[in-house]
Amino acid sequence: MYLIRGKQNIDLFLKRHTEVDLIATIGNFDGLHLGHQHIINNMEKDATDHNWKKLVIFTEPHAKEFFAESLGTEEEKPPRIFPWSEKVSKLTELGVEFAFFLNFNNQLRNMKPEDFINEVLSRLNIKKMVIGDDFRFGANRKGDFNFLKDWGDRNDVIVEKTPTFTLKGGRVSSTRIRRCLTDGNFEEAKELLGRPYVFNGKVVYGQQLGRTLGVPTANLWLPKNKLPVSGVYIVNVEFEKKLYGGIANMGTRPTVDGQNPVLEVHIFNFSDNLYGKKIQVEFLKKIRDEKKFEGLDELKEQIFKDIAFAKEYFG
Repeated sequence: MYLIRGKQNIDLFLKRHTEVDLIATIGNFDGLHLGHQHIINNMEKDATDHNWKKLVIFTEPHAKEFFAESLGTEEEKPPRIFPWSEKVSKLTELGVEFAFFLNFNNQLRNMKPEDFINEVLSRLNIKKMVIGDDFRFGANRKGDFNFLKDWGDRNDVIVEKTPTFTLKGGRVSSTRIRRCLTDGNFEEAKELLGRPYVFNGKVVYGQQLGRTLGVPTANLWLPKNKLPVSGVYIVNVEFEKKLYGGIANMGTRPTVDGQNPVLEVHIFNFSDNLYGKKIQVEFLKKIRDEKKFEGLDELKEQIFKDIAFAKEYFG
């Protein structure tokens, strides 16, 4: 998949891919859940029938993340189902040929809808634009379906709005999935995503505290985006196509006065060196919230209780 990094690279894209007709969609696409997949699958049929290529336009960071950072209210940042690099990977798996990464900053925030169309959409050879039923764009979210439809009618571009995708009586949305993950409802999240909720990350060096407690852990590098999980979990860990059981702690480790969020994973029946390597962690069940213990002995005792509970879960 070809990734366009910012509107400053549109000309380079056009130079490398001349006369490519596009069917496009635009949105956040956090999680690439069943609703998103429904849009992309429908785009595939049109693309095949008309010899178009699929283009997905998304912003980074998400608007709410940008506003929280700019206002200095980091604690109000919405959690992210997965980082943008994972989004690119999933789009590739879904057969999307082109993705357009737009940096959400003050310039984009204040851009009038008509300017966004002129500086971005009109420069691309879009034959059809598909949007979600709640999509808004431009300064003060003034751009909507009718605005795009009017542009399309004047420029021979088909603009289509997709109906709400529902499952079990509710709208499938990133917000609903984040709520499921925060609540530890991984089965419903799995249904809405169309796959289990996993986090892929590279193992990095930590304080090696777990090793001193007799419970070695793999510390995963985390993006600056906040994840929708917090506490101690039973997990599956995939490494080199092999699956292992384990437990994971996602939090700041208050017992040792930690400051930054860390994802630590203890893998059962595993002793290989994982530093610098990537593993996949699938969250299965929440054991408990993270808490501050009186000391390391109390923490160690609780960890072994967590391990025993997880091993009983695996049978």
